[in-house]
Amino acid sequence: MEVESYRILRSRIDTSGLPPLSRAVTERTVHSVADVAFAETLVLDEDALRAGRQALLDGAPLIVDTRMAAAGITARETIVPLADPRAAAVARRTGSTRSAAAFGLAAADHPDGAVWAIGNAPTALFALLDEVAAGRVRPALVIGLPVGFVGAADSKAALARSGVPCLTNRGERGGTPVTVAAIHALLYHRDDQTIEEPPRP
Repeated sequence: MEVESYRILRSRIDTSGLPPLSRAVTERTVHSVADVAFAETLVLDEDALRAGRQALLDGAPLIVDTRMAAAGITARETIVPLADPRAAAVARRTGSTRSAAAFGLAAADHPDGAVWAIGNAPTALFALLDEVAAGRVRPALVIGLPVGFVGAADSKAALARSGVPCLTNRGERGGTPVTVAAIHALLYHRDDQTIEEPPRP
């Protein structure tokens, strides 16, 4: 069924001209939402994707914004800053959201070489970019694909302008499914483009 699904996808959108990782990310994210128009919004940088993939393969921390994303990534450990018990107190003290507070704390804990993935909380992405701008964190890759009508498009535009190695998209669409799909594209990519699924737990 999945092979047929990808065959249909490739009949509706031509990804053959994309570099290997950009193609893998495009196909997996489009497949995750069954929306070929999503490909038109992606902002892809092959060098950034290559660096992020290598960081993941080398065991870099993978930091995600929701427990749902963590649940979708079954083949390796993830860090969910929102679970940090300090986040609620910091949010109350600063007037920020818990997601923003949590990502500020996580930046201090993981200043160098982590892969960060945000599919739900624009405030987490803004907070991470603030830490980057202050020189307190240097990500290997930021996958910024938050969804929503408030802040999502602006946070992704800020990420694209930041100069940080990133994968993002334009507009309000995004979410946890495409974020997990992008991570799987990097983790399970094969040069021959054969569909390779993560192992089942």
